[in-house]
Amino acid sequence: MLEIRDLFSILPLIIVGSTAVLLMLVIAWQRHHTATALISSAGLIVGLLCLPAESMSAGSPPLMQVDGLALIAGALILLSALVTVILSHQYLIGYIGPKEEFYLLLLCATSGALALVAADHLAMLFIGLELLSMPLYGMLAYSFRAERSLEAGIKYLLLSATATAFLLFGMALIYARTGSLDLGWVSGAMVRASDAWMLAGAGLIVVGLGFKLSVVPFHLWTPDVYQGGPAPATIFLATVSKLAVFVVLLRLALAAPVFQSEWMQTVITVLALLTMLGGNLLALFQANLKRLLGYSSVAHFGYLLVAIVAGNALAIETTGVYLVTYLITTLAAFGVVTMVSSPFGGEDADALPLYRGLFWRRPYLAAVMTVSFLSLAGIPLTAGFIGKFYVIALGVSESRWWLVGGIVAGSAIGLYYYLRVMVTLYLPEPGMPRRDAAHDWGSRVGGLTLIAVALAILVLGVYPTPMIDWIQQLSVG
Repeated sequence: MLEIRDLFSILPLIIVGSTAVLLMLVIAWQRHHTATALISSAGLIVGLLCLPAESMSAGSPPLMQVDGLALIAGALILLSALVTVILSHQYLIGYIGPKEEFYLLLLCATSGALALVAADHLAMLFIGLELLSMPLYGMLAYSFRAERSLEAGIKYLLLSATATAFLLFGMALIYARTGSLDLGWVSGAMVRASDAWMLAGAGLIVVGLGFKLSVVPFHLWTPDVYQGGPAPATIFLATVSKLAVFVVLLRLALAAPVFQSEWMQTVITVLALLTMLGGNLLALFQANLKRLLGYSSVAHFGYLLVAIVAGNALAIETTGVYLVTYLITTLAAFGVVTMVSSPFGGEDADALPLYRGLFWRRPYLAAVMTVSFLSLAGIPLTAGFIGKFYVIALGVSESRWWLVGGIVAGSAIGLYYYLRVMVTLYLPEPGMPRRDAAHDWGSRVGGLTLIAVALAILVLGVYPTPMIDWIQQLSVG
């Protein structure tokens, strides 16, 4: 039976959902771009402030489990969504057409992500995943006058529907074998009856979630969708969406013993190796910055699959640390693309030659991108190095030498194309096409937020102890 304390445990979800309803009423009454962005930001900030109250609550509502993993993921989701709202405001200023609905879609998708990471029942997993995915179709196709944006939305819609079909079929097989959709009950039943039906169901769930995570060979939609979608929608897809889906996959791997069977371990290990190497190798040939970052995200979630293979208590801590470092780095990299694209009303600056000589025109913006790419490469004294170190340490502790070798090889390949982008920023630009951010980008809220994110990359790279302590405390809880 639902009690008041159960509602306190999902207070951030309630607040974000209520903010979306309020936003609908405000938009119906009077359109105002800045006011809409402020209300959205306020709802996300209040949700963040309520996270301590959520952590002190002793209960969880039906179908959900508000534990340390859900709290870590919830904090990262709200922070990423807040940064996305701030960057979206500057990006949409020059957009011709209604701007306010974008924030409404973003809040609905954030609600879905918060529900997904706390799902303790396969039905809630499906509801949260769909609530996250459906607004993303509209966000990616928001610049519908641009052919690529509309294509990105349709492509993501079709492939996401395919992934959902695999996921539901896998759930149906597990339900047919266990007679329940509750993860606790399913976990116990899998101990008693781990057979071909269980393995088939778990395999289909991995395929469905693998589409969402862009795991090779289910990654083909990623570069096209990243390139075609508006920059703020791509930021949300690369951060909040992938974070939520990975957390639910980790929760399944920790709860269901079938994921620790030898057959599933082998399958996930092969997928991890293909994803690490495939994402990095495909990024080598990209002259489009958003496509390059898309393949880069494929490789990074290949590294994170090591935590799924390990499936132990340290996997939660490793996942938390790596996701923090990945999120702030990705926000910074895509934030620069958003800043350079924003004065042009939805036409993204994604071709790499457009960034040639950016340092000589916008030195601080070039510095932010340099820091973000150094972090993506895992260079010491950046946050990315801490995350990659944790993943390698987890692989070594579990004696997963093939995976450790894949991480090292993938990182070496990635270093080449990350350096290629950084060198481009500092080359002279005679006769080259150019795109610039607004002259006052650094004095706007979006620019200040972007600089703060870049500083966080450096601070966490030099002094990661507070982040690690926070994650350890919640993961133990």
